[in-house]
Amino acid sequence: MRESKAWQAARKLEAKDRTETFRAITKEFGFTSASVSAFATGCKNAAGWKNRLSANETQRIAETAFAAAEQYSFGKRGRPRFKNARRPLKSFSGKTNKTGIRYRHDLGIVEWAGLALSVKYPPIGKDKWLEEALKAETKFCRLLWRTVKDKRRWYAQLLQTGLSPIKEKNTTQAGREVGLDVGPSTVAVVSDTGGDLVAFCPTIEQPWKETRRIQRAMDRSRRATNPHCYNENGTWKKGAKVKVVSKNYLDLKRELAETERRLAAERKRSQGELVNSVIRLGNVIKTEKLSYKAWQKLYGKSVKVKAPGMFITGLKRKAESAGGQFLELNTWSLKMSQYDHVSGEYNKKTLRERWHFLGGKTAEETLLVQRDMYSAFLALCVVENKHQSSQLRERWSVVKQLLGQAGWCRKPEVASGGTIVLPTVIPSELLACQSGGGSATARML
Repeated sequence: MRESKAWQAARKLEAKDRTETFRAITKEFGFTSASVSAFATGCKNAAGWKNRLSANETQRIAETAFAAAEQYSFGKRGRPRFKNARRPLKSFSGKTNKTGIRYRHDLGIVEWAGLALSVKYPPIGKDKWLEEALKAETKFCRLLWRTVKDKRRWYAQLLQTGLSPIKEKNTTQAGREVGLDVGPSTVAVVSDTGGDLVAFCPTIEQPWKETRRIQRAMDRSRRATNPHCYNENGTWKKGAKVKVVSKNYLDLKRELAETERRLAAERKRSQGELVNSVIRLGNVIKTEKLSYKAWQKLYGKSVKVKAPGMFITGLKRKAESAGGQFLELNTWSLKMSQYDHVSGEYNKKTLRERWHFLGGKTAEETLLVQRDMYSAFLALCVVENKHQSSQLRERWSVVKQLLGQAGWCRKPEVASGGTIVLPTVIPSELLACQSGGGSATARML
């Protein structure tokens, strides 16, 4: 399709005409989800799996495969990998709850191709959210295969109609605005009712030394069982393939996978807790539009452990689900790390400058405000991607007291000789890049 003359001609068209032309070409070549689904159904029937897989599951698998190929064709993701016996599918989903994979709430089972799989529920009264969610009608059911503590576990994931139940402790204040300043390992949160500098996933401690030990042991085992893959100087031979793996190698691989699984589970739980804390303050979220992929090059360890991009995705979803908005502000035009609303000036700061000198030029006139907290306050007051002087003056009188109580806004201390003594704050970005991979200490909301 890409090599066709029609495709090459479409690339030279203007944006409006190009989209329609590309769509017509993909339809002509059969590069559509419907075409792949029909092909998959034919493959399934020819393989003699007519009674084992229904059309719903087959079409879902085909749609997943097509989505991966389509993303690759757009250059958004890497080349899709073939699913073989060593890398099987780990999820199966239907399209309805009437045929194929079906969840039967009345019987407490999942039915699929003649199988009746009993569902294990938590004790009654332990998970009230789940009990409330199960009262809604099931649209379709998905089976998930996960390896937990070196054992295969199967989970039933249900997609219900309507909106998700809201826990009483997570009710939000509709229409209230919240300003954020997101960093690689911390997030500053400011609203008209409070705010603080919060650490991402404070309960996660990445075992860097243990991980390196396991990886070195895996490398030694792989080299011992596959000497044909390495040159005399120890470098990898181009095009070589690993053919033999030892039991010790597989044990180490499972140990490493279990460690990462537990970290991912704790990361997801901690991120959800932080998202709920922010949503309780308000459902209109304002923050700068940032490239979290670019942070992976600058703060690789911190981003790997804290996952700020995942936090933003979850926050956006929950804010919109609560009837609010998630507004991404223009970073370059607002320059919130440089702006001073009292003087109206823009002053660049280095990474180590964690305190902003607000206002006057003398110690008596100056206020010290924590840099991230002040940026979050500026984001709170942005209207139509512009700093609003009236909102800044009106809200600052309230927010200044709240930040002062939390210790993020204070009068500077003057040492002998008239020099201003700054509070000792280590930049969270630099601290996160140290060997321990930790984060700055911060109080939770």
